[in-house]
Amino acid sequence: MRLSTKGRYAVTAMLDLAIHYEGGPVTLADISETQGISLSYLEQLFARLKKNGLVEGLRGPGGGYRLSRTPEEISVAMIINAIGEGIDATSCEGNENCQDGERCLTHELWDKLGKKIFDFLEGITLASFLERDRVNAVVRRQQSGVMPTHPGLSKTVA
Repeated sequence: MRLSTKGRYAVTAMLDLAIHYEGGPVTLADISETQGISLSYLEQLFARLKKNGLVEGLRGPGGGYRLSRTPEEISVAMIINAIGEGIDATSCEGNENCQDGERCLTHELWDKLGKKIFDFLEGITLASFLERDRVNAVVRRQQSGVMPTHPGLSKTVA
C-alpha cells in the first residue's frame, strides 16, 4: 500500500486548518503558501473534504475554510477516506479475486495489514497529532515565516 500525494496533502491541509481552528477561516492561498501545495490541487481536495462534511467554506471578506468539527473529532483515517483514498493493502481492493478470480495465498496477510493501518490512522486525531513535540516545532517554524532552504537553491533576500 502506498499513500498518494493526494492523501498526504489532504492530511497536511487539514492539520493547517486545525492549527488555526480557534482563529477563524483560512484561505486556500494561505495553506498553499505555508504548506507548499499547489492552489489548484487544494481546490480539488477541498471540494471532496467539503462534500464529505469535514470542512465548511465561508464566502466574502475574511472567508476561507474551517473544520466542520473540532480537531479532536477528526481522525487521519476520516480524511483519507473522504478524499477517496481508502486504506487497503490488498492487490484486489478487498474483493478476494487477486489470483485468477480467486483469493490469493497472501490475501489474509495484506487484508490484516490494511486493517491495522486503518486502526492506527483512526486512532490519530488532528488534535492529538498537533500535541507532538516535533510537530509543534514545525508549526512554530512555519508561523515564524522561516522556511528551510534546500541544497542547490540560492536564497534571495528581498
